[in-house]
Amino acid sequence: MKTRGRIVAFLLILVVLGSLVGTTTNPILKDVRLGLDLQGGFEVLYEVQPLKEGQKITESVVSDTASALGKRVDVLGITEPSIQVESNNRIRVQLAGVEDQETARELLSTQANLTFRDADDNLLLDGDDLKEGKAKANFGETGNPVVTLEMKDPDKFGEVTAKVASKAPENVMVIWMDFEEGVDSFKEEMKKEKPKFISAPYVKQTINSSNVEISGNFTVEETKNLADILNAGALPVHLEEIYSTSVGAQFGAQALDKTVFAGIVGISLILLFMLVYYRVPGFVAVITLSFYIYLILLVFTRINGVLTLPGIAALMLGVGMAVDANILTYERIREELRVGKSVKTSFAAGAKSAFTAILDANITTILAAVVLFIFGTSSVRGFATMLIISILVSFLTAVWGSRLLLGLLVHSGVLDGKPGLFGISKKKVHAPEENVDTLDLTTKFDRFDFVGTRKIFYVISTILLVAGIVMLGIFKLNLGIDFSSGTRVEIMSDQPLTTEEISGTLEELGHPSSDIVLSGDTNNIGVVRYKEEFKQETITKFKNDLSAHYGVDPNISAVSDTVGKELVKNAFKALAVAALGIVIYVAFRFEWRMGLSAIVGLLHDAFFMVAVFSITRLEVDITFIAAVLTIVGYSINDTIVTFDRIRENLHRIGKIDDEKQLADIVNKSLRQTLGRSVNTVLTVIFVVVALIAVGAEAIRPFSVALLIGLLAGTYSSIFISAQIWFDLKKKEMKKEGGLKVNKEKKQWGSDEPVV
Repeated sequence: MKTRGRIVAFLLILVVLGSLVGTTTNPILKDVRLGLDLQGGFEVLYEVQPLKEGQKITESVVSDTASALGKRVDVLGITEPSIQVESNNRIRVQLAGVEDQETARELLSTQANLTFRDADDNLLLDGDDLKEGKAKANFGETGNPVVTLEMKDPDKFGEVTAKVASKAPENVMVIWMDFEEGVDSFKEEMKKEKPKFISAPYVKQTINSSNVEISGNFTVEETKNLADILNAGALPVHLEEIYSTSVGAQFGAQALDKTVFAGIVGISLILLFMLVYYRVPGFVAVITLSFYIYLILLVFTRINGVLTLPGIAALMLGVGMAVDANILTYERIREELRVGKSVKTSFAAGAKSAFTAILDANITTILAAVVLFIFGTSSVRGFATMLIISILVSFLTAVWGSRLLLGLLVHSGVLDGKPGLFGISKKKVHAPEENVDTLDLTTKFDRFDFVGTRKIFYVISTILLVAGIVMLGIFKLNLGIDFSSGTRVEIMSDQPLTTEEISGTLEELGHPSSDIVLSGDTNNIGVVRYKEEFKQETITKFKNDLSAHYGVDPNISAVSDTVGKELVKNAFKALAVAALGIVIYVAFRFEWRMGLSAIVGLLHDAFFMVAVFSITRLEVDITFIAAVLTIVGYSINDTIVTFDRIRENLHRIGKIDDEKQLADIVNKSLRQTLGRSVNTVLTVIFVVVALIAVGAEAIRPFSVALLIGLLAGTYSSIFISAQIWFDLKKKEMKKEGGLKVNKEKKQWGSDEPVV
């Protein structure tokens, strides 16, 4: 009865989960907010500067400015804009999905403060004299488009018009908009043909009315825009663009399609691998991982998150990391089964042994993700948010969920005596009476003497790092505009492009460049870089010209020198803080020697990624830092799992008398965990390779950085960090005449003692 009940419970859970996912997935997907890199739009970072001499930029002034920008965005009808105050004097505006980006940018930055002046440039009236929200686009008596306004005080307007009318023959009232630094006489300004000049009507008599009509050479669209800007209110400050990026709708749509497809391919490979390699536990992992993806999207939509390209990558990486917890648990269960224990005993022991390693590994990754969120900007924060959510949700599914489902099958008895259902050959299972310890189990890697050959790998790493330093000194890094400042333009075409064709087009448009790189599956994307930062007017015209020539809106990003320097500083700060946090945690959980060994391995991985990017000339942008921090968190996982096993095996031995015994423990620990390391890195590589092969172009350098880091991280965990710990521990043994485990002082959060 118990057997049947547990199987029925297992099947009911599957039915409930399947029904829940099947009936609610589509509504959840519809609620997902896409970032501008997935649907087009633009992002701009304004630095708030004084409008008048002596004006102080306070917190309330910046807040009022953000509110004014919010009103202007409302005019555009954008339902979910993002307007955030940063660093006390900056405002970041993200408008995803906006079609008319040119109008939107003008609407945001235009000062919109009308001034009425006489012919001698004396101020008569300004925007404060107008009633709020009363500007309207209309048609005049002759049928021409006009803007109508309402004055707060008609008597004041009467006095002003009377004064102007008395100044014949120059009885002109000049109307200006958004001229912050004062104006010359209207005649001179008209010669310059500056767009801030609105009109210069003659006033021949006193006008005692609150209604004012502004006419000029307007189109219907221009009167509507002017009325909208005036109703949104004047900005109390000057806004200086220090960073901007504009993504064409076609770029966004293509990026979304390609990255989602890459996600499906990568995740499908992971699920297939788990099913084939681990059999029944793998089937359980497929169920929990599928529900894990569902929960990630549910939580993300509930916190009103914005899904970006890096965010999708984080979701995919999260699947690879979530499966790590399953692999850790399953490998420990398989070990217990091989020494002859029952399925139930193996399940309990394996789940308990794996938990501390899972906890440590995920906490270190969360540390890196939190640092990335604090120091990151824009889409990088979206990546960090998704990564944090992924790690937290994986505890619910990969740890608790998998144990619940697998536990029902284990305790039902249907798996008893069937190691093949766990992917284990019966030939590898020892009889209980043999009393074989897990330390004595054979592995596929028994012929490798990791400790004995450690100096060879020290030399190899040293040579590679020195070569990297030399190459870095020669080639430098191919810094993107995020760090070097300037302007980056991405051009898309329906046909394959050539550098000669793009160069000729840019020459014709007045923006020649020799820094042109082709990309895309058919070389249909051209990436052009300029050292100078283009201003808003230049970007608008350049974008329109390129769109007219190629038929597709380009992507244009501009970064000021100020922002570039800040991003470099924040990148180094983020790496330093993340590394320090991880070292402190590892030292606290294990010992200082393991913490020091871990950080040497992490520095090795980070520098190796930098060196490879220098040699290959791949562009280093802000997402590269995201990749480095992700690898810092992920690489430490392997190292922690190895250290956790070393500590456990030392506890079993008790006292280590000589260097040979210590080397044997380290070798056996590495052999026992190497299978897990290979499997976990393989699952993440499935995802990363899918992103590189069929994912969006914009995220390819990020994916390449992850692949390099994954390989370097696995290498350093095995051949560097563990070996450095061995050398440090060997010195301690020589000094103290042996190594004894303190069985009384338990490790925090674990039944294991301190080494």
